[in-house]
Amino acid sequence: MSDSTSTGARTRARELMLQALYQMQIAGHDHRELLRQFHEQVAYDRVDQEFFDETLPLIVNGRAELEQTIADVIDRPLEQLDPVELGVLLIGIYELKHRIDVPYRVVINEGVNLAKRFGALDGHKYINACLDNAAQSLRDIEIKAG
Repeated sequence: MSDSTSTGARTRARELMLQALYQMQIAGHDHRELLRQFHEQVAYDRVDQEFFDETLPLIVNGRAELEQTIADVIDRPLEQLDPVELGVLLIGIYELKHRIDVPYRVVINEGVNLAKRFGALDGHKYINACLDNAAQSLRDIEIKAG
């Protein structure tokens, strides 16, 4: 897979993951059910499947820890986030904390693009601010290195 194809597949994996996290919030499905359902979708064939299959269970099962980190970087109660915003932040915070192979700027950019595509009007500005705030503490060394 070429670099650009790989990058596109990773972006599509995040999009599919956002849909799965939305479904988790609305229907309460666990990671096994989500993986089963999303593996059956045609869109799954076009995503970075390894990233999706590895990351989704870790986000779902680590939700409480991730939400605590989110609560520390947002300016309102967690319950006031809409499901898309929460899903984008779950993905972004997970990547900032646990995927140091992904540069923080890429994490923020991907989160902003997810919010633009699936979120409320101007919601991407809020996501940008929240992920930037989180990156300041979670990726301090990377940010200082420039």
